[in-house]
Amino acid sequence: MESTAGSLDVAQQTDVEITSEYNEMKQLIAAGVEQVQYEPTHQEQDQNLSLQNGEVQNPGQPSQMESEETPDISEDQNNSNMPEKKDDLEDQELSETVNYSKDSSHQTELNTEHLQEIQENNTQSTIVTEEDRDSNLPRLSENRPEKKMSSDDPSATATVKVMLAPDGQVITVAFSIGKSIEHVKSYFASQMKIPEAVIRIMFEGRIVEDSETLVDLGIRPHGMIQLEMHSMDPENYPIKAMKLQHEYSMPDVITVRVQTGDEAYQDIAVEIERLNYRKPYLGGYRHKVTGVVFHHAGTQTVPKKIPEKDIARFCRDTQTVFEKKKPQQSRNTMATQMTKIGCYVTNITDRLIEPKKYVTADEFHARRLKAVITIQTYFRRFHAKRVVQQLREERRLRLEWEEKEELRKRKEKQERLRKEYERRMNPKNKEDFELLYHALELWRKEELERINQLYTGAERKAALCALLDQETHLISSIGRHKIDAGEENQQKAIQNLLSKCCEPKRWKAFDGKTTEMDTQFTIRARELRDIYNSVNTKYFNRDERLDALLTLKHTVKEHDCKLTQEIVELIDREADLLMRGVQNSNLEGLRKRISTLFLQYIKIPTFNPEIARLLKVPQDYAVFRKNIYFCPSCKSYLPSTEFSLSANARSIGRCRKCSKLDNEARQREEFTKYKILLKQLKKSETDYEDDAKIAFLLQQEDLQYLVENIWGSNSALSACDDLYELVMVRWDKYYEWSPWNCILLTKEEAAAHLKLANADQAYGIVFIQKIKHKHTLAKNYFSQISEMAPFIHGDKSDQMATVNDLVISKPIADSFQV
Repeated sequence: MESTAGSLDVAQQTDVEITSEYNEMKQLIAAGVEQVQYEPTHQEQDQNLSLQNGEVQNPGQPSQMESEETPDISEDQNNSNMPEKKDDLEDQELSETVNYSKDSSHQTELNTEHLQEIQENNTQSTIVTEEDRDSNLPRLSENRPEKKMSSDDPSATATVKVMLAPDGQVITVAFSIGKSIEHVKSYFASQMKIPEAVIRIMFEGRIVEDSETLVDLGIRPHGMIQLEMHSMDPENYPIKAMKLQHEYSMPDVITVRVQTGDEAYQDIAVEIERLNYRKPYLGGYRHKVTGVVFHHAGTQTVPKKIPEKDIARFCRDTQTVFEKKKPQQSRNTMATQMTKIGCYVTNITDRLIEPKKYVTADEFHARRLKAVITIQTYFRRFHAKRVVQQLREERRLRLEWEEKEELRKRKEKQERLRKEYERRMNPKNKEDFELLYHALELWRKEELERINQLYTGAERKAALCALLDQETHLISSIGRHKIDAGEENQQKAIQNLLSKCCEPKRWKAFDGKTTEMDTQFTIRARELRDIYNSVNTKYFNRDERLDALLTLKHTVKEHDCKLTQEIVELIDREADLLMRGVQNSNLEGLRKRISTLFLQYIKIPTFNPEIARLLKVPQDYAVFRKNIYFCPSCKSYLPSTEFSLSANARSIGRCRKCSKLDNEARQREEFTKYKILLKQLKKSETDYEDDAKIAFLLQQEDLQYLVENIWGSNSALSACDDLYELVMVRWDKYYEWSPWNCILLTKEEAAAHLKLANADQAYGIVFIQKIKHKHTLAKNYFSQISEMAPFIHGDKSDQMATVNDLVISKPIADSFQV
């Protein structure tokens, strides 16, 4: 590649001299040089460094002492020229030879000396080891072509190798020989992001001053020098390895291997001159067969700069448009052909044009305004029709929705009434019997009020006696239904118990699939359940019954005890009676005894180990010493689960059965509506997913007091008193539900209320004061919860103690768990 000076020298030569020199150089190079090989890789570079003729390192690839990320950066990025394409081999050799000359008079002589030195060194090139690397440096300068360029030329460049201490990385950069050491420090300080003052440059063991230049250090044009760089403050500003800058596609210096003989090669260092402009695309052609596109070549000559002119090209006068309107009459006269003697012109396509009434500007604009008003009138009419049609459609949809909602509510109410009627006619669980007793109490109150209004004296007493007899009769009827339902529920409970014993062990795997496994205990429980069902099956003939009894006998005989002996004795008795032809109706009592004893056998963990985890009474007697409390009503000691405690309770009180019996005898209240309301409240609080806890501490009695005494069993907005349509929601949806942060509304009102961003701003002042008053009453009643509310949201380890303090007093909480 040619340097700046070389480019100027070549430019001074005539075309004839350049052409003759180029042809002569081409012939000499073709005779002595057959191959040019670039060495950008690390491995090939190490081999090139060991040649006898000298060592020239490719700065684009680091040596063993250099880091793998050593950048190849030109000395001056702003002044360097970035080439976009490589020239062909002949142009490269020619430009490389031209670099070694200073003027055109020495060009031919330098080329001849260069080729002679290449031929002489063909037989002397040998491989040099890594240890002789430093000794090869002087010979490198001897074997390289002699550069007769003056050292006074400040534009000449030289290769500078800087070794970073203490890492040992070597960075190769091309600098002008006229540059000072201060310029070199400034360049590396900007690249390494360290202050220039802490950098110290050393050459041959001495510190180089900032004012010294590369020429003062003895470097020649296109020569090479090695410097050392140290940091004066290595702790704060260490010299680190520089990273490669990928924006440069070509290094500053490359090593070219030239074949000078049959088996002789020579390495030549070539400096890259980067152009600061992009070569123009000069066209080309495409091969029709292979499809390869060939481009026209261009030279590396810097294009001539267009001389600046004194004419101002950018001014307001050239950017301003001046318009001018001026009517003109054409100067050219035209002739028309008319009908005359000897010439006929047809008039078929002619039109008769008559002048109309002249229209002034005011009349024209008035007509346009009228047309605009007409268009606007029709458009507004069209728009109004669309709006009315949309409102009519919305009204229709609203009426349909209201009709559907009304129909849905009516159906839900009818379905609820039907279920209540069905529950009254066929009661099965305790909620159904609570409903019956509640209906009985309502009927009694109505009859009592009617008797007090109609009768007095002896007639009133007689009517009251008759009412008492009717009430007694209805209570006995309810009792018979309760006995029948108890037997049916008992059988269902037994089947559920046996089914739970037979369930296999289940667990979920990491992929979400459920795995089931049967153990020896579950298989045993399944066998006992099948035997129990076969023993209690009716309508068996004699042979089938005998087969079931024989299976039962073999099963219980596995364990010898008083219970199994009694079961075997009863089985033998029934088998003997069956053989004698006794009727099945006479054997019902005996079969009932066998079924009861076998069920007792199943409930013993010794015979059925799987039943131990489902028994209500634990087998470990040490368990009875914990959480067992005395019921003052039934005089029984019961576990803590048999007691129902309200949120503000301070003592244990009666058990659940005694409370239920007292309710049936006295108040006869029905809690189904409050259970549904509490269930909806807990579900809504769970959907918030904000770790709410207060709603789950309330019992149905607490919610009943809150609805009846605080909110009056009415909606706060519409005064609706149907509890099946009411729900309890948050007053401020951003805070946890509590008795002092709630409101009782219908389902539609609750949905609209929860859409409000701020409830305190959406309602009136009077309504808000009313709600706040109810919140204050609730907070006073549930003071125990309100005092402990800040601690409920603490650590999980303290939640159990907090709940105990909320439910009962502190002395009882120490020994009672909720």
